[in-house]
Amino acid sequence: MSSLHTPVSRRDHLEGSRYARVVIVEYGDFQCGRCGEAYWELKRLVHAYVPELALVWRHFPLSRLHPHALAAAEAAEAAASQGRFWEMHDLLFENQEDLTPDAIFSYADELGLDLSTFVRETLEHGHRERIERDVLGGTLSGLAGTPGLFVNGQLIERASLSQTVDVLLGGGAAATP
Repeated sequence: MSSLHTPVSRRDHLEGSRYARVVIVEYGDFQCGRCGEAYWELKRLVHAYVPELALVWRHFPLSRLHPHALAAAEAAEAAASQGRFWEMHDLLFENQEDLTPDAIFSYADELGLDLSTFVRETLEHGHRERIERDVLGGTLSGLAGTPGLFVNGQLIERASLSQTVDVLLGGGAAATP
C-alpha cells in the first residue's frame, strides 16, 4: 500500500480543522469524471463529520487526457490568491462539463474576483510551480491516475472511502444519504 510522500502543511488547501482526527488528501483533476464523482462523496463526508474530518486538495491534472485540466488548476490557484480557492474548486466541479477559458472567466466573475488580477495570474501561469509541486508529490506517493485519495496518509480505493472514514470515526453518518 502506498503512503503519502509529502506531509500535509500550511501551504495546502484544507477544508475543515487542522486538528481533525481523519485527514483525506485528494490529488485530483478538475476535468476527471471520477474526480467529479468523488467530489460529491467528499462533500457529503466533510459535512457529515465536521469537525472530525478534514479535506486537503492537491492538483494532479492529467493534461494529456484532459485538455482543460491545467487551466482549471491555474484558475483555482488564481482564486486562492484572492482567498476563494474552495469556492472556485466547487464551481469547477459543479460545472465540470464546461471548463473552457470563457467559462472559467465567468466563474471568476460569479465569485466577484478581481478579474484583471485573475486574468493576469492565469495568463502568466503564476501558479504553475505550485501545481507542479503537487504533481511531483503525487507521483512520489505512487499515483498514476486520479483521484488519488489518502486517508491519514495511506492510499485507498475510492470505492472504500466512505467505509474507511466511517470505521475510523466510529459513526454511521457516512452511511446516510
